[in-house]
Amino acid sequence: MAEAPLLRLEGVSKRFKGARRGAAPVDALRGVSLSLAPGRKLGLVGPDAGGKTTLMRIMAGLVEADAGAVELFGQPVSELDRNLVGYMPQSGALYAELTVRQNLELYARLRGVEPLEQPDRMEQLYRLTGLAAFTERPAGKLSGGMRQKLAMACAVVAAPRLMLLDEPSVGVDPVSRREIWQLALDLAGETSSIVWTTNIIEDAARCDELLLLHEGAVLYAGPPDGLAGHAAGQCFSRPLSDDGPRQALQALQLQAGVIGGRIAGPRLHALTRTSSPPSGPGWQAVAPSADDGFSVMLDRGEDLQPSQLAEAFPLRLDQADQPAIAAIGMTKRYGDFTAAQDISFTVHPGEIFGLLGPNGAGKSTTFRMLCGLARPSAGRGTVAGRDLSGGRAAAREAMGYMPQRFSLYGDLSVAANLRFVAGSYGLKGPAARAAIERVVAALDLGPHWQAMSGLLPLGVKQRLALGAAVMHTPPVLFLDEPTSGVDPLVRREFWHHINAIAARGTAVLVTTHFMDEAENCDRLLLINQSEAIATGTPRDLRRNALPGLAADTLEEAFFALIEAQRQVPAEVAA
Repeated sequence: MAEAPLLRLEGVSKRFKGARRGAAPVDALRGVSLSLAPGRKLGLVGPDAGGKTTLMRIMAGLVEADAGAVELFGQPVSELDRNLVGYMPQSGALYAELTVRQNLELYARLRGVEPLEQPDRMEQLYRLTGLAAFTERPAGKLSGGMRQKLAMACAVVAAPRLMLLDEPSVGVDPVSRREIWQLALDLAGETSSIVWTTNIIEDAARCDELLLLHEGAVLYAGPPDGLAGHAAGQCFSRPLSDDGPRQALQALQLQAGVIGGRIAGPRLHALTRTSSPPSGPGWQAVAPSADDGFSVMLDRGEDLQPSQLAEAFPLRLDQADQPAIAAIGMTKRYGDFTAAQDISFTVHPGEIFGLLGPNGAGKSTTFRMLCGLARPSAGRGTVAGRDLSGGRAAAREAMGYMPQRFSLYGDLSVAANLRFVAGSYGLKGPAARAAIERVVAALDLGPHWQAMSGLLPLGVKQRLALGAAVMHTPPVLFLDEPTSGVDPLVRREFWHHINAIAARGTAVLVTTHFMDEAENCDRLLLINQSEAIATGTPRDLRRNALPGLAADTLEEAFFALIEAQRQVPAEVAA
């Protein structure tokens, strides 16, 4: 006899009114059905605004479905005992001014758990999350990975049988993503079920089952291998030369019939619409991934076109030997804590330079110093030939900046934000209109033109932030995790624009937690524990990460280099 499902949805639909007066209503969910047995893990994936968060909120009993049945533990969701469900919203819902301990104890009491009466449970949560040494630190001062772990602990403090985790690993590094996944497994136990919403298909593929949502409808339901199967016979790979790997990727993606491509270590991976390989020699058929299957199912049959964002940038390759960005011994201390120590590097016109590192390693601090948002305790930086120590205002005029967190005005529409940004950069009249039209068309912001920016899905917010950063075609571009929270197809388009902008001679400094994205960079600097521990091309890092053995992927190199540094203090102590 089959085990009764812990969670069951049948024909669930939800419609919201239009974002503005007179706009057509939006069908967020259209006849969604699923069931989840005890102990199973469901990965919920899909493009931005596909309905994932709405579905999660309906499962949690926070939003009422317009039609269909929703049952948890065999009972209607309206009769739900909230202590049986742990819901972690996309934002984490932490109180930034409260400490780790205060946040956890507050959520414990809200869920009927008295911390003083269940010290073993509280100790277990601190131990599993690794937060025992940080109980008195305000949540707002935790690294991204720590915040996500604390948010998860708050959601499951009552040991629920169903865990609903909405983007639990968004914005965190590969090390923290693995730790968060393992934390979820440790907290769940054998009979608890997990629904894990993510735009990182690699993370979702760890689940027992996947559900792919697009425009509110289910496109796929089944095991991860089944999703990969949708790209069978359409994946190819060939060796990649040392000369211009990102230029080779850009040329591949502009070929007719190519859905997408990526640099996979020393090889170039291609996904096509047919069983024929891309043009050029050396292509071999390879097995597809769940990521490939996702891309095939969401493919609209439209070939990638030359970047409209890049076309407006002037050519700036006449002084390629002069650094556009320079960090010279930059150090930042906060009291006794050193956030960044003696960081030095240069970025030349037309170069993409990537800063990598775990959450809290010091890369964002370095980034903020070079943007003029934090003053170095020692050392100095220059941007477009302007010294930040005495000319920060002039340096800022020469840069475009996309911060890690959405920083535009949430209570203004997309239209109002873009007009404001254009004015702040001195764009007026026809020039401003042309810049705004270019950004809206290139990043598909038209459907959200009158929507309030604060209410946009995370991926749309990222597209808006990118458009605002490049509107004035600056010679230097700072991008702090530009694709955090967006789906794989939007990530591909972002990097298509970034590569094309760099090809015009703009210097790009970027931070990212996606190692496949880091392969797009000309050079990389890996920072951990506030220090630079490795630098070079992606190939250099792969070659030098493991003693006597090259790493197959940049992610493997990332883990090896971080682990090697962690072992040094232990060896010294021994």
